[in-house]
Amino acid sequence: MKISIAKAAVAMLMPLVLMAAAGAQEVKTVPSVDLKRYAGKWYEIAKIPNGFQKKCVSGTIAEYRARSDGDIDVTSRCKTADGKDEEQGLARVVGGSSNAKLQVSFMPSWLSWLPWVWSDYWVTELDAQYTLVTVGSPSRESLWILSRMPAISDEQYENAVNNATKQGFDTARLVKTRQ
Repeated sequence: MKISIAKAAVAMLMPLVLMAAAGAQEVKTVPSVDLKRYAGKWYEIAKIPNGFQKKCVSGTIAEYRARSDGDIDVTSRCKTADGKDEEQGLARVVGGSSNAKLQVSFMPSWLSWLPWVWSDYWVTELDAQYTLVTVGSPSRESLWILSRMPAISDEQYENAVNNATKQGFDTARLVKTRQ
């Protein structure tokens, strides 16, 4: 009887051990990102809900424009319950990341010296055609699945979710975006 209880305890604890092990490893990014190819319009397919998008109810789109200084202008749009919302931001490349790790801020530029106005934006998966991307944060609190098209196939979605799960993201919290 004691052996059965021990086996049951191990079976119940194993998923927690695996999750802790995944959480202990750093989130892995793609080897590099060509920012000129990355620039353009991306449709949000799904996200882990976050505070700064709480008023968005559908149609979230992000547009990126590479700048000559190496930074990226970011425009985020969505439909809200009372109309539309648009935010202007700036993304900067984290040195030594081959453009796969960015920091993004939607605060006024005069506050850019404050470290807490910047959010991590790590490209964890990107297809060769630059049409489907998964972006997250090293804390695993933020996660987005983005596409060049407003919809993706079930297979593409499942692959993106499975890959994020392997990286230790809590994909049970993902919410699909209404277009």
